[in-house]
Amino acid sequence: MKIICIGRNYTDHINELANERPEEPVVFLKPDTSVLLHKQPFFIPPWTDDVHHEVEVVVKINRIGKHIDEKFAHKYYEEIGLGIDFTARDVQQKLKEKGLPWEKSKAFDGAAVLSRDFIHKSKLPEMDNLDFQLFKNGVLQQDGNTSHMLWKIDEIIAYISQYFTLKIGDLIYTGTPAGVSRVQENDILTGILHGKEHFKIKVK
Repeated sequence: MKIICIGRNYTDHINELANERPEEPVVFLKPDTSVLLHKQPFFIPPWTDDVHHEVEVVVKINRIGKHIDEKFAHKYYEEIGLGIDFTARDVQQKLKEKGLPWEKSKAFDGAAVLSRDFIHKSKLPEMDNLDFQLFKNGVLQQDGNTSHMLWKIDEIIAYISQYFTLKIGDLIYTGTPAGVSRVQENDILTGILHGKEHFKIKVK
């Protein structure tokens, strides 16, 4: 199982970090060791003091595919979930300044939160109109809708499959909306997709 992440896929998030709007999807990977185990808290690593939450809709691949045509991309997933792409922003900034890969800031242990349960897409509205939110200590912090993606889910799958063979169980994080912020010890982060709670984690 591999975790494929799409960066800079919401204009408002691009603007809040003063990043350049990409001409094609920004892709990076997380290892399976980055998945935060269910019922476990998120521990801020000792080498950073500026970890940000980034809530994202997550797609679970259900069949093997390569060079997938966009019009057939919907056949390659049935379940949708929600996750957090934790980012050590201070480390990422230093890496970006040197033109180096982001993995140390994005792929560390526990940096990928996932839904307790994924939802079959037949129980959701259109994939291009999914509401999702992240609350920090009960206060709305991020409020997104997949209609605001620069590249929609099927476009992402088609694009990724030109470079990587997609396999059963692979996960695709589809990008985060505006509202990312630093997490601190004892914060409680709650993720909502289509009105249903998908995770609640404590920061330590």
